[in-house]
This record gives sequence, structure tokens and C-alpha cells, in this order.
Amino acid sequence: MNKTIIVWIRKDFRLVDNPALFHAAKEGMVVPVYIHDDYEESSLGSASKWWLHHALNDFKTSIEKIEGTLIVQKGNPKDVLQKLLHETNAQDIYWNRRYEPHALKRDKELQVFFSEQQINIRTFEGFLLHEPWKITKENGDPYKVFTAYYKASQKHSVSSAVKKVTSIQASSKPVESLSVSDLDLLPSIPWDETIKSTWEATEKGAIDVFKTFLKNKLLHYEKGRDFPAEALNSFLSPYFATGQLSARVLYHYLRTKAEKVRSDAFEQQAEMFIRQLVWRDFAYQLLYHFPHTTSEPLNEKFKQFQWADGNEELRAWKNGKTGYPLVDAGMRELWETGFMHNRVRMVAASFLVKHLLIHWKHGANWFFDTLVDADLANNTMGWQWVAGSGADAAPYFRIFNPITQSEKFDKEGEYIKKWLPELKDVPSSYIHKPWEAPADVLEKANVTLNKTYPTPIVDHKAARERALEHYQHIK
Repeated sequence: MNKTIIVWIRKDFRLVDNPALFHAAKEGMVVPVYIHDDYEESSLGSASKWWLHHALNDFKTSIEKIEGTLIVQKGNPKDVLQKLLHETNAQDIYWNRRYEPHALKRDKELQVFFSEQQINIRTFEGFLLHEPWKITKENGDPYKVFTAYYKASQKHSVSSAVKKVTSIQASSKPVESLSVSDLDLLPSIPWDETIKSTWEATEKGAIDVFKTFLKNKLLHYEKGRDFPAEALNSFLSPYFATGQLSARVLYHYLRTKAEKVRSDAFEQQAEMFIRQLVWRDFAYQLLYHFPHTTSEPLNEKFKQFQWADGNEELRAWKNGKTGYPLVDAGMRELWETGFMHNRVRMVAASFLVKHLLIHWKHGANWFFDTLVDADLANNTMGWQWVAGSGADAAPYFRIFNPITQSEKFDKEGEYIKKWLPELKDVPSSYIHKPWEAPADVLEKANVTLNKTYPTPIVDHKAARERALEHYQHIK
């Protein structure tokens, strides 16, 4: 065990099912390194930086517990890795593959560069169930419809997870390291207090959240995940986004448990959750084959779409002051916790794009900045779906009515009242349309329209007609 292996840590802050770390630990002395490069710095949202700070600190502690040291560096990965090779006399670099367009391009260039220097490069899969190039149509084309992709995925096995790394032999060569605090990831203005109290951004936190989901939520997942007040969604997405949780581990656990318990109810709900993991794969498949979609529509007709400027409307949407309670509750939840219930995400996103006719890129940028589970592939797919310009997209004439969505999925207004305390005393019969409440009802609830809570910034019926007219131009 005399060779030294550098393990380049990226979105894989975990000891369970970390293939690069696992194989390096078996084969030699290990130098784990996290490199915060300029691109990473500029592309991360504020909430993601907050999470990264805590995830890095947690992973650093985990590595120390198994007798290793996580090196933290800042700079160009090629320069940092070259320097480390020289300082440690390593001849090998291992990493787990990433699939964002910039990462694929960079990693390919690094493989060529270091291979020419006779450095052994080994890369591993471990971020998804299926890598983006694995599942294609018979002619090699990518899938653009999820149901077809999902059906095809069932013919492909999911690779086994590797065991938890329980010990490593650290290199004896001294290597300088920054502290995690040196990366300046935390906000200078302490807006993160409520986020801090909502999440435990650790690998243990990920496992605990999964256990809670399995015990209390899974059997109600399919129906319950649409009702925001019930909070029956998994809350696992931030842990997948940062690689603190392995999708393969969850997949195999649920499959094995379903075989053991032999319960139709469990199997059905487990499959529904696995389906969400496959959606994630589908998003990365789309991003891999159509990297331009981070900023341009997949459906080229939408290049001609006439978007509105709407700076004031965009600001009202971001601040949760549109006058539509379900939309506003979602935007307030997002700001305070770095998270938004999936049903409400769809309604809020649709409202921005179709009611206000504001370009989906503005919404995508805001979500990417404020979500703790910000993920380029999921974010791109979701916003293009809402706009009608992406793969398997919602038809242009499907325009969520924020009032009926609210009445259907938050009937008593529990979710609304939680995130809009100014409406907490409004009766459920008026909570979805407070502007229609009689004056005495509003007075009793301490609500003054356009003072304590705004009237709608746009009329639903008029906005719907305007949107349909705009969509007709590119039909």
C-alpha cells in the first residue's frame, strides 16, 4: 500500500457509497481534496453556498474520524492538482463523475492533460441511478418524453453501491490547507437563521431525514406530496444535490425492502418515490444532450415568444407580494427555509411565466439562488416544462389557476397561514381570495388590503387570456 492517490472531492460529501474514496482507500494512501474554483464560486447560489459551507465542515470531520485529512484549496483545479501531485508524489487521481456541461468539458480536458503526464486517472459513477448517456432510443437519440424514458430505464440495472469507507491511510507528506471558513461561503448579512433552524446539512442529517420519510411518510407519498400543509414530501433533495446521500443506496434499499415485506401498498409507494429519482436522471439526460437549454428553449419556436419586462412584477413575485396567497406563501417559504413544496413550486413558477409573462430564466435564476436543493439539471428542466418550451413540457394552454390550486390543495389555508401570518385570522372561506372578503371580515382579521396584504397584481382571467394570445403567435 505504498502508492498515493489523490481523491478529488466534488458533489460527494459522504462516506457511504463514495466510489472514488472507497477504491482509493483499498489501494493506497489517500489525499482527499476539495477545490473551490472560480467557476464553482460564480455558479453557486447563496443558499447553495450556505449548504456547501456546512456540508464541507461535516465531511472534513468525517474524514478526520477515519484517520484522514481533507485538504481544502481554492483555485484552478488543474493548477491545484498539479501542485498536489508534486507535493505528495502521487501518481493517481480518482474522482466521481459529474454531468453539468462545464464539468464534463473541464474533466475531459483534465483527463487528457494528466494522462499525457503519465498520471493514472480513474473516474467512477455514483451521482445518479443511470448516467446521462446510458439510456437512449434504439437509434441512439435521447428521450424527450419522461414516460418513455422511465419505461426504458426499467430494462437497465442500477449498479451496486459500494460500502461505507471506515478507515483510510493518510499520506505522510505535509500539505497546506485552507479552512472551510476561508472560502467565505456564509452570508455577510445573517439572513440564514431560519434556514439554519430548518436543516441539518450533514451526512447524518441526510440519513435521519430518510429514516423519518420511510417511517412516517412513504406510505402516504403518492397522494400526500401534493398537499403542502401535510409536508409529506421527502425533503431529501438538498442531500442529493450536494451528494450527501446516494440515490443508489436508497434505490437498492427500497427494492430489497419491497421484496421482504411483500406489501402492495409499500411497493406502490416505493415505486412512486423511485420514479422521482428517475425524473432526476431524466433531467440530467436532457442537460447532457441539450446543454444549451440552461439559457435557451429546447423548442426553438419559443425563441420568438414575446416576454414582458415586468421588473416591478418580478420583484413582487420574489417578495411574495403578488396578492395570490398560495403563490406568496410559497415564495415566503422559499426565502425563509431555502425550500418550497413541489406543488407550490409549479404554481408559483407558472404564475411568473404565464400570468406575468416574465421570462422563465428570471425565475430559474431566483430559484437557483435561493433553493438549498438548487440543481442545474432539475432547475432547467422544471422551468422549461412550466414555460412549455422544454421536453415533455406542459402544453401552452395549461395555465395553473392559483385560486383553484389553493382551494384544492390547501383547502383550510393551513399552509398559507403558516407562511403569511398577516392572513392567519382570515376565515378559510376567504383565505384563497382575501380581496373578496367583506369589510367587516377583513377588519376582524386585522387585514387592510394594499397595506397589510396586497390585492392581486394581475387579474387571473385577463392574464390567462393575454398568455394564450401570446402563445398563439408561436403556435
